[in-house]
Amino acid sequence: MFQTLVKAFKIKEVRRKIFITLALLLVYRIGCYIPVPGIGTGLLTDENLESFTYLQIMSAVSGGALQYGTLFAMGIGPYINASIIIQLLTVGIPALERLSKQGEEGRKKIATITRYVTVLLAIAQSIGIIIGFSGNIEWNNLFGENLKWLGYIALVIIYTAGASLTMWLGERITDYGVSNGISMLIFIGIICTLGNSVIGIFTGEAPQAAWTIVVFLVATVLIFAAVVTVNDAERKIPVQYAKQVKGRRMYGGQSTHIPIKVNSSGVMPLIFAFAILSFPDLIINLVGVSSDNWYSRNMGTGSWLNIVVMCLLILFFAYFYNAIQFKPEDISRSIQQNGGFIPGTRPGKPTTDYLKRVSNRIVLFGAIYLAIVALVPTIVFRAIDASLQMAFSATGLLIIVSVALEFNQALESQIMMKNYKGFLK
Repeated sequence: MFQTLVKAFKIKEVRRKIFITLALLLVYRIGCYIPVPGIGTGLLTDENLESFTYLQIMSAVSGGALQYGTLFAMGIGPYINASIIIQLLTVGIPALERLSKQGEEGRKKIATITRYVTVLLAIAQSIGIIIGFSGNIEWNNLFGENLKWLGYIALVIIYTAGASLTMWLGERITDYGVSNGISMLIFIGIICTLGNSVIGIFTGEAPQAAWTIVVFLVATVLIFAAVVTVNDAERKIPVQYAKQVKGRRMYGGQSTHIPIKVNSSGVMPLIFAFAILSFPDLIINLVGVSSDNWYSRNMGTGSWLNIVVMCLLILFFAYFYNAIQFKPEDISRSIQQNGGFIPGTRPGKPTTDYLKRVSNRIVLFGAIYLAIVALVPTIVFRAIDASLQMAFSATGLLIIVSVALEFNQALESQIMMKNYKGFLK
């Protein structure tokens, strides 16, 4: 990673893209500190964040901007949700499926639809949070108590504009910077939340802080090593292509492989599982229902029923995403059309069945891995220090690792492209 950064800074074009990325990330972080009229000490209190897992995730991703109700309080959350919704609808709606297969033009149209859905979700999300936590809003600083409805409209417009600007910054990083801009915004938000938690450890009592830091560093290294190892693990299925004579030349005859990653779906099953389990609790509390209800008692964070249901949801969404991304029939057809075969397996339906069987087994191990990652880090860091529970959650760990690896691969590809251009010149 460090060697890649050193090589990247030696190349003018890549160095310029890195500086553009850093500048846009700086603009995003500045927006996370711009106050909004009517929001005094903060939009959400510590008690609210401790009660709602969904708000904890949103606050962690936004780098704490949601807690203080600043301009970018919504962060990139509406865009992520919109992307997930469009991706799921692409499977069920034929029109969207046709657009996804139309190449660059189709992707542009889907991106435009995603932007519109992002704005709608930002409006709905800002309305829900403002109504649910209106007790922390200083209405007299806006338009007065008599025109509270006008204050609602103003705050919704401000937060929707902030979410739209965040989406624009992410797209600009993707176009002119390095790596995926949306991932980088999520990454920097979680890193900032983590930094605040680590600073909290150093400002604690000296005897407690000393052993806490040591245990924290050891646990961090071990967990990150385990996450990186499994995140890069893959099963390579060998493919042999037969020799073909065309005219006076001979083609084929080479060996290759089909890589199937253990964690091909990434963090998506975790996000879906957390969102589904946390969203009912959020709605219950927003509408004013007492916290002493059946769902909070039996399905609250840390309960055994919550753990079991979350593991089942992770397993379900892991298989669901694998069914969307991995198409054994298409792969088998492509191998057969190009004169290839898997050693020991006949072309056609036997190859399809073999790929399905291998894929299902790997997805099972990937789902078990995600379930372990969802539970172990949270429990470990909660035992070390309660303030680290959300900063080093399962979702945060996977996002940090995935984005760091993605950024390193993007830099390596930029360096390789520059070397190819220099060779051609």
